[in-house]
Amino acid sequence: MGNEILFERHFDLIKGKRIGLITNHTGLNSRFQSTAELLANNHQTNLVALFASEHGLDGKAKAGEYVESYLHDQYKIPVYSLYGPTRKPTPKMLENIDLLLYDIQDIGARTYTYISTLNYCMWAAKENGKTVVVLDRPNPLGGLIVDGPISEEDFLTFVGVDILPMAHGMTIGEIAR
Repeated sequence: MGNEILFERHFDLIKGKRIGLITNHTGLNSRFQSTAELLANNHQTNLVALFASEHGLDGKAKAGEYVESYLHDQYKIPVYSLYGPTRKPTPKMLENIDLLLYDIQDIGARTYTYISTLNYCMWAAKENGKTVVVLDRPNPLGGLIVDGPISEEDFLTFVGVDILPMAHGMTIGEIAR
């Protein structure tokens, strides 16, 4: 998993950095430890913000339900909602961040809004001079299925943010590239 590779082989990317983590309940390693917890409890990293996509940080919000921003009880850092009026991190949200980490499991389908959240975060990072690191994960469909209608540019929306077939056959890291 990308989060394990980050900690084991590429820790230099996050050491001493002010980190904003885009994640949810799927941001776990193979030992079921959350990336947020690992970053928050590591004295060589500085987790300064969490970003929650559709369904919220805990994955419990219903589809389409507005997710509010709040202060995380345990970590005492902001959890910025990226599902509601704000879907793209604002300059204010990013001002104290050096690096955005993305750690959410995709499902292999174009209409999953987590791809859109990644897309919007990458644009915001570019506009604000921030670095994005995508912690890649396997495509749960195996990466061999590429099927279904392809979205068209005139019809792109938050549930279809890019020109992709319904089953795209890529990992979230490949989509980011």
